Amino acid sequence: MLLNASGCLDALAAPDVARSLDAFVTKTVTPLPREGNPAVRIAETDVGMLNAIGLANPGRDRFLAETLPRLRELGVPIWVSVGGFSAAEYADTCALLEDVTIELNLSCPNVDEAPESAAEIVAACRAVTERPLFAKLSAAAPDVAATAGAVHAAGADGLSLINTIRGLALDERTLRPQLDRSIGGLSGPALRPIALAAVFACYRVTGLEIVGMGGVASGRDALELIAAGARHVALGTVLFSDPEAPPRVRDELVREAQKLGYEDPAEAFAIAHDGVPGPARSLDQRSRVPA
Repeated sequence: MLLNASGCLDALAAPDVARSLDAFVTKTVTPLPREGNPAVRIAETDVGMLNAIGLANPGRDRFLAETLPRLRELGVPIWVSVGGFSAAEYADTCALLEDVTIELNLSCPNVDEAPESAAEIVAACRAVTERPLFAKLSAAAPDVAATAGAVHAAGADGLSLINTIRGLALDERTLRPQLDRSIGGLSGPALRPIALAAVFACYRVTGLEIVGMGGVASGRDALELIAAGARHVALGTVLFSDPEAPPRVRDELVREAQKLGYEDPAEAFAIAHDGVPGPARSLDQRSRVPA
């Protein structure tokens, strides 16, 4: 399944692009409206893009009353990215969501984090909803695989890997930070090896369904994430420069798989784990085609 990374596509402004995906992931929704961080909030680098948007969104009430009904009209499955500043805030939003998949944004680098651990937040949300819960994690954690194991035990149905990683861009003339907030979240090509490592490690620990993301710009990039253990792949920064990327990446994915002797890309699922010392979870499930 091909998705967008949260915050990388405005489906209401570009509905045809959203419909070219297998599911659309919303911007992160918080209980109260947020204007986000002051401008400048985006900066380009040689290896990707820095952003410090700060979870700008209209707030939960307006999202549920106005935005979500319009998104449902697109005719594609909706994933709602949920944020908050405490476990209770996450849970309160999750309790109100119906007929969607929920992605818990547990790792935004541009805002203060909730005091509770990722596992505590997942457990609070699991207690109030039966909807599918995907935990979005950052590879900046000291041991992302350990965090993945903890959210799995707390009730997560899947993982989204990875969120952006903190970075800094300096103005070439002044040598001062380009972003008003100074530090922002790095996305784009530089994230690919990090995302691969996180997907690989977290699949071995949990066997959970994983959405792989981080610098995906081609079918080959998507195939490598699938080989590392991702069931699904999300496009992020590439959508800013190439809104037509979803059908291109989908076609390239099939061709790249066929070059390596796989009739279907799903046949390459978790193949990177073959022959690697140490047990990997759920390798006997490889024949299951991604939904």
